[in-house]
Amino acid sequence: MRSLFGILCPLFSLVIFGLYPSMTIGPKEGWQVYSSAQDADGRCICTVVAPEQNLCSRDAKSKQLRQLLEKVQNMSQSIEVLNLRTQRDFQYVMKMENQMKGLRSKFRQIEEDRKTIMARNFKELKDRMDELQPLIPVLEQYKTDAKLISQFKEEIRNLSSVLTGIQEELGAYDYEQLYQRVISLDSRLRNCMSKLTCGKLMKITGPVTVKTSGTRFGAWMTDPMASPRNNRVWYMDTYTNSKVVREYKSMADFVSGLESRTYYLPFKWAGTNHVVYNGSLYYNKEQSNIIVKYSFETGRVLAQRALEYAGFHNVYPYTWGGFSDIDLMADELGLWAVYATNQNAGNIVISQLEPQTLEVLHTWNTEYSKRNAGESFMICGTLYITNSHLTGAKVYYSYNTKMSSYEYTDIPFHNQYFHISMLDYNARERALYAWNNGHQVIFNVTLYHVIKTEDDS
Repeated sequence: MRSLFGILCPLFSLVIFGLYPSMTIGPKEGWQVYSSAQDADGRCICTVVAPEQNLCSRDAKSKQLRQLLEKVQNMSQSIEVLNLRTQRDFQYVMKMENQMKGLRSKFRQIEEDRKTIMARNFKELKDRMDELQPLIPVLEQYKTDAKLISQFKEEIRNLSSVLTGIQEELGAYDYEQLYQRVISLDSRLRNCMSKLTCGKLMKITGPVTVKTSGTRFGAWMTDPMASPRNNRVWYMDTYTNSKVVREYKSMADFVSGLESRTYYLPFKWAGTNHVVYNGSLYYNKEQSNIIVKYSFETGRVLAQRALEYAGFHNVYPYTWGGFSDIDLMADELGLWAVYATNQNAGNIVISQLEPQTLEVLHTWNTEYSKRNAGESFMICGTLYITNSHLTGAKVYYSYNTKMSSYEYTDIPFHNQYFHISMLDYNARERALYAWNNGHQVIFNVTLYHVIKTEDDS
């Protein structure tokens, strides 16, 4: 057996499938690799030749052969792993090649459509600029508002320093002393107010816009006879063909639109010259010269009476029309009606009314044409008449019922919204309520008062 192995040992050859770098093993190391190649399928073929006869001992050479076989097996496994990785990388390269071809096609298309895309983008940009154009005046207003806010901040800082000084000054007094001083000042103020007689109109300032609502024509009012805690507001939109009166508990509710109650009158009204006096609404019944007294408390008509000879239904209206022939109003001295008659040649007539029965207590005939008057109102028994309801209007004429005399005046006021369809004096507030082209506004008035002295009483 030994001789047979000795004969075969130098002739032994081993074919290995795989890929491994060729190497030479010295005679003393055992096996030698003489060549390597690839077959038709791309696999590697290595030729291994055994060492010389004298080195091929049974035990030592067998061990070397096993070691070499193990190395060859390890190389085969490594080659399989490498082959799998190569196939995976090849697929990735093919995929990237396809993507590059797609990108090349897209670049070519972009290059061809470049001009079209630029034109479309330019148009979109221009449309955006057109949309932003209206913001320019808004930004300008914002700059103005920012400047105002800075001014307000500066004023607040100044006011804070003033208040701080006042607080330091007041710190010199104890609470009881301050309270007694306030009581004394209040008493002196009330005593001074009690000596004020009815004043003469000297100036009209404002207006202050309270709310914007309703049509161009309407009326709104508070009760001059109400207690200080009663601040109800009544609202009557339009000048004809309506019976609806809306009530608000306070001015704040009126501004916010929080209606507390709605009244449906038994008769439609004419014009906008109504008045609330001592809890009742006084208004002109539509297409008549009848005055109606309606109680808000009972929801009933308490009285109605025809105003003798008074023109109605646009026979003698104010300059703006609107069936404003009969104007009902109240002041410090009571309830009044202003109208015109044929007997007085269409000139204004003033009548003082008894609030309960609507009976005419006294009448004054003026020489001012009703059709030439824009609006009118009573303060302390004097009727003040404006010369227009439009821009540039002013108080042009007054008639004093106490003296039965008149005078021409020149008291301008700011007709902010260009058209006034209602102007009425409130004695409690000492202010003019107006309906200014769909805006509810208030004018402040300055009165010239005569103070009674102890010698006058």
